[in-house]
Amino acid sequence: MNIQIAPSILSADFANLERDLKAIGTADMVHVDVMDHHFVPNLTLGEPVVERICQVSDLPVDVHLMIEDPDRWAPEFARLGAASVTFHMGATHAPVRLARQLRDMGVKASFAVRPAEPVEPLFDILDEFDMILIMTVEPGFGGQRFLSNQMGKVRRLRDRIKELGLDTHIQVDGGVSAKTAPIVAEAGADVLVAGSAVYGAPDRAQAIEAIRGAAQAAVRS
Repeated sequence: MNIQIAPSILSADFANLERDLKAIGTADMVHVDVMDHHFVPNLTLGEPVVERICQVSDLPVDVHLMIEDPDRWAPEFARLGAASVTFHMGATHAPVRLARQLRDMGVKASFAVRPAEPVEPLFDILDEFDMILIMTVEPGFGGQRFLSNQMGKVRRLRDRIKELGLDTHIQVDGGVSAKTAPIVAEAGADVLVAGSAVYGAPDRAQAIEAIRGAAQAAVRS
């Protein structure tokens, strides 16, 4: 299992986004959090900024929608150039229909699970998704402390994916650093979102490789 690193630009300098996108060129994708101040208590980036990010980024853009009514808006972000779009369990009314719509558009579909939500309801529809995002903080703000109690979900999810013979990725977002990366990799996650651990470091490329290396050494067999 190869570890992928997705730096979150929530921790970047919003006045210098293109510069900070270029600084993470050794990563596998860029993670873009879209928040609407309704589904979560924060407001971040809208469609024009995300579209421009997609245009200038050298990496695939992974859009994480923390918004109400993703059934309406997720396809719009796909049209802007996102490589993958994540929407939340508690926001969508028709997750399978939406996932199929995104995939028909050539975009990867991902389902996000907040800390208080179980993963078991996804077990029978896992083949409809390219990735499941396990939140290891409460969504809405960067820089929060990692919730290690979410690793049981990651393990159960990885076991189910293996049982079904799927290649679904497991992404973990929240408090990921070189210190916590081995914990999530050992549990079975293979896509790690890191914000402040990357953008708070003086050398972003070095920080990315430190997280990748620490995770890869602990990959669950």
